[in-house]
Amino acid sequence: MKIGTRGSQLARWQADWVRDRIAAHGARAEIVVIQTRGDAEVDRPLHELEGKGFFTKDIEDALLDGRIDVAVHSLKDLPTALPPGLALGAIPTRHDPREALVNGRSLSELPAGTRVGTSSLRRIAQVRFLRPDL
Repeated sequence: MKIGTRGSQLARWQADWVRDRIAAHGARAEIVVIQTRGDAEVDRPLHELEGKGFFTKDIEDALLDGRIDVAVHSLKDLPTALPPGLALGAIPTRHDPREALVNGRSLSELPAGTRVGTSSLRRIAQVRFLRPDL
């Protein structure tokens, strides 16, 4: 079985986890790393790119044309409606769902005007909802 995934550290960890679960049942699986548009276009924020599926389309194409047998994604990267011919096959138990603010403070402790970096429109909206002064 060929498992398609992105090359990021998180994506590789997730794919390795799936591979290990498959191997525990006696089946062989290999990881196939696929570079996606989101991986290639690193010079602009994702919300400035046109279209959708920056981290999924290339992997979906590989799945549909038979280069891989399954795909492993972060659920946050998947569109709400999958392309025809694809289905969401499994969702493993979720680990800690919290986001991380890496500076030793909580969001509520940040001074007004602090810059918070994220490329996710969802996270931008969440931060602006909670702290419009940031």
